[in-house]
Amino acid sequence: MSTPFFYLPPDAWGSAVFLDGQEAKHMSQVLRLAPGHTVALLDGRGRTGVFCVRALEKKGVRLEMQSETFAPEPKARAVVALAFSKAVRRGFFLEKAVELGAHGIWLWQGDHSQGRLSPDAAFSCQGQLIAGAKQCRNPWLPEVRVFSGGVSELIAHCSAADHRILPWEHQSDIPLLTPDMAGQNGLTVYVIGPEGGFSQRELSALGAANFCVVSLGARILRCETAATLCLGLHWWSSQLPGKPDARPEVRP
Repeated sequence: MSTPFFYLPPDAWGSAVFLDGQEAKHMSQVLRLAPGHTVALLDGRGRTGVFCVRALEKKGVRLEMQSETFAPEPKARAVVALAFSKAVRRGFFLEKAVELGAHGIWLWQGDHSQGRLSPDAAFSCQGQLIAGAKQCRNPWLPEVRVFSGGVSELIAHCSAADHRILPWEHQSDIPLLTPDMAGQNGLTVYVIGPEGGFSQRELSALGAANFCVVSLGARILRCETAATLCLGLHWWSSQLPGKPDARPEVRP
């Protein structure tokens, strides 16, 4: 049986820790781990540790660190700016975003968004992101931001990005998103529109902000599919030979 993983907030990390809430309940009541059992914790900021259960208490579990590792942040960092839409299967996308190493998830209010973006949307994403991280053993959790001010607020936060990419449907004379464009060094922001598509106002604003317009192929993709495809291409491309996070060479 593999070592079970649990999430511990970064500010609670240490050599002796106290795990509470749902994580502690799962450890003690579902898995029924007793003192002496070994578990793994991650803090979502690159740290992973092996801990020994020392005591089960009414409000949580006390653990003692046995070893600790740190995974550096990738050099090719991807942010998906996903327009809010009630139709988007966010649970699916959030888990895939963690698996594919997203640096950030920015939810923004589009002109054609279905419904209004809630201010607490970032908090509501946390549980699914943690579940995804524990499943795939990714020690880095994406940072979630909420931009209810629409495309202008989104563009303002993209000013520091090294690469700005705009996948746009219904276009035949624009280049496909290729491995050369994806997975580049630095911060890349991929802007995905809502189910209703971008408005002309948004397209004009994004064009004026020097976003690179690309195609994802001949078919019209759902929002979460387009976002996941961009992350997949970015993650895969970043590990190719010569790219920022290239895998070590495997010799026969």
